[in-house]
Amino acid sequence: MIARGLMLGPDQPIILHMLDVPSAADALNGVKMELVDAALPLLKGVIATTDLVEACTGVNIAIMLGGFPRKEGMERKEVMSKNVAIYKDQASALEQCAAKNCKVLVVANPANTNALILKEFAPSIPAKNITCLTRLDHNRALGQIAERLNMHASEVKNVIIWGNHSSTQYPDINHATVITQEGEKSVREIIADDKWLNGEFITIIRQRGAAIIRARKLSSALSAASAACDHMHDWLLGTPKGTWVSMGVCSDGSYGIPPGLIYSFPVSCEKGEWSIVQACAISHSDYLLDFRCPRSLVVEDSQ
Repeated sequence: MIARGLMLGPDQPIILHMLDVPSAADALNGVKMELVDAALPLLKGVIATTDLVEACTGVNIAIMLGGFPRKEGMERKEVMSKNVAIYKDQASALEQCAAKNCKVLVVANPANTNALILKEFAPSIPAKNITCLTRLDHNRALGQIAERLNMHASEVKNVIIWGNHSSTQYPDINHATVITQEGEKSVREIIADDKWLNGEFITIIRQRGAAIIRARKLSSALSAASAACDHMHDWLLGTPKGTWVSMGVCSDGSYGIPPGLIYSFPVSCEKGEWSIVQACAISHSDYLLDFRCPRSLVVEDSQ
């Protein structure tokens, strides 16, 4: 996806740095061989390495996939302590070797906490440049609404994922719209089923990752890769006017979320910068649901 221009556009050449653990060196080299064999016009070079410093040297974009993997039946807190050591080392390497304006996307779970660890141990990287992936949850919400309405996901916009990439997140459709022949209509109005929207829909999005693990015995792969490309594409190239997306970013205190916490907000992007959308009114019931998320994040961050 990256090498075909889906992340940075059809005119941006790239040099791809790939890092894996020493035990996976042969497989990593096999991936490099396939990339070379694909003869992709935008791919100007491939560095496949097990050396963290070599992988981080000079990078402008870092997509952090590595971490202790979550397996069936595991909660994120169970893998948290293992990931602290991993992300301290990765933060140190980025701090010393990456380009000064490197933009970072943390994908590995627990994504919000891993991003916070990276932010703390790579202080020279601007906090606004460290983000985590909640676009997968955002896309899942778009997909479920589109499936419910027998529409295409591209015809749905402005869902919001508040909070943590976990079972405490709040998928919010109260500002979401769908494109109809009569123009844009509210998702809540078109679906006209508050019981589903306030219950089963939220549960589906919160538990989708676990459901995929049960089904394929592995974490989300293709959908996560697609979401990571979407996240970076919109961050660097911008979101369409009137459209926002969900990103885990460093809170500035918006919506009462404690400053410094890595939290998923609705954001719009322009010229490589994100900004939190401020116009999203939150009802009393939404507010109560929303504030379950910071508590879970504070608990994670204290461990």
